[in-house]
Amino acid sequence: VQLQASGGGLVQAGGSLRLSCAASGNIFSINAMGWYRQAPGKQRELVAIINNSGYTNYADSVKGRFTISRDNAKNTVDLQMNSLKPEDTAVYYCSAVQFRTYWGQGTLVTVSS
Repeated sequence: VQLQASGGGLVQAGGSLRLSCAASGNIFSINAMGWYRQAPGKQRELVAIINNSGYTNYADSVKGRFTISRDNAKNTVDLQMNSLKPEDTAVYYCSAVQFRTYWGQGTLVTVSS
C-alpha cells in the first residue's frame, strides 16, 4: 500500500487547511485510514481515524475543529482542519491499516500566531 498525502502549508491562527491522502497499490481489505501528527520534540500522536463503516475517532485536542472524511470508492481520506492553532503545527502523516499500518510521507502544517 502506498499513501500520497498533500495539502500542508503555512496558515495563520484561526485559518483552515485541508489535507488529502490517496491510497494505491494493494488496497484490498484496507480497514481504517487516518491521520497522525508529530510536532518537534514530541511523539507521533493520533489526530483522527475513520474505519470502513464510517466510525470516527478524534484526539480531544481537535474535536469540534477537525473533520475526517473518507471516499471508499476512491481510497482517499481527507482531513478538514478549521480554527487552527499554533499548537497544531506538526508534520501530519496519513495512515492505512491492512494487517499492518502503512504510512505516507508526511506533510508539514505550520500555524503562525
